[in-house]
Amino acid sequence: MDSHWKLVLEDGTVFSGLRFGAHRPVCGEVVFNTGMTGYVEALSDPSYRGQILVLTYPLIGNYGVPRELLHTGLPHPFESTGTQPLGLVVSRYEDRYSHHAAERSLGSWMEQSGLCGLWGVDTRGLTRRLREWGTMRGKLCPVTEDDSLGADTHDPRSLVDQVSRPGVDRFDATAGGPRLLLVDCGAKHNILRSLLGRGVNVTRVHHAHDFVADDLGAHGLFLSNGPGDPADLSSLVDRVGRYLSKGKTVFGICLGHQVLGLAAGGRTYRLPYGHRSQNQPVADRLTGRGYITSQNHGFALDSARLPEGFYEWFVNVNDGTNEGIRHSRKPWMSVQFHPEAYPGPVETGVLFDELVQILHEA
Repeated sequence: MDSHWKLVLEDGTVFSGLRFGAHRPVCGEVVFNTGMTGYVEALSDPSYRGQILVLTYPLIGNYGVPRELLHTGLPHPFESTGTQPLGLVVSRYEDRYSHHAAERSLGSWMEQSGLCGLWGVDTRGLTRRLREWGTMRGKLCPVTEDDSLGADTHDPRSLVDQVSRPGVDRFDATAGGPRLLLVDCGAKHNILRSLLGRGVNVTRVHHAHDFVADDLGAHGLFLSNGPGDPADLSSLVDRVGRYLSKGKTVFGICLGHQVLGLAAGGRTYRLPYGHRSQNQPVADRLTGRGYITSQNHGFALDSARLPEGFYEWFVNVNDGTNEGIRHSRKPWMSVQFHPEAYPGPVETGVLFDELVQILHEA
């Protein structure tokens, strides 16, 4: 009976299935991703820290897990070391994999990383429930346990601290090139790859680093993605607000977008069930051009209360939520989606090109 587990939602709904991966009961926020591929990248994305991830695509594990190739000194294609969510829920798990780059099965990687999985679940019904009632807390556990949820396995207020790397790391791409200070709130490795590949030197620091007192000679600030509620990062928001007085370039992605918005005087709020997929359509309010984007977030910046001096840059075509802001005079900008999409469409990578141009012109 040990292989028979269940997912219990806070509204009392129970979904039964079979366990794979680690034997580790967990409790946390249940979210869903509608992407058709990219489970390795999703499971190594620090933005999923503290969550139980539901993948809606019906077959997971068929191409296994590749070995960690080194690319610009970073694991590739992993977005971080190991796995980040608390648990994984899928419709069908395939332990027998087939891919030329695969080194092991998804289940063995999850077991080694301490990630619990549940398969044989009606993920369509589960996703429809989350869409109808909104994001809920849930518990993955053996069927013999009671249905009470208890406390979250990770404190939601400390998620960023769990994924932010301590210390200072320098990554040099071009001698004499511009340098950005990457504030690590759970930065995906592909943000580094995207910057270094365009000749930008990067200094990565912990989210608590006092970059107002010492930005280590950088030409600007890059605020990364990360997990949790931006309102829990009051100290970081305050530092970013004070850093804006320097007039240097500031660029934010995902959580970094929300932090910049709060620091400038805006407001954020929780979305009913978030945006987590590789097919979110956004529109550029300046040009009218549409883009398909990769996204992973549960909060949004309130477009009705944009910070003074900022205008709405991008908007979500599906629900009208804000997807980017930009200052009318200063080099301050941010986007809710991931221009470093991996996997996903790469068309918004041009934003990195524009950022490089701004740094060279500063």
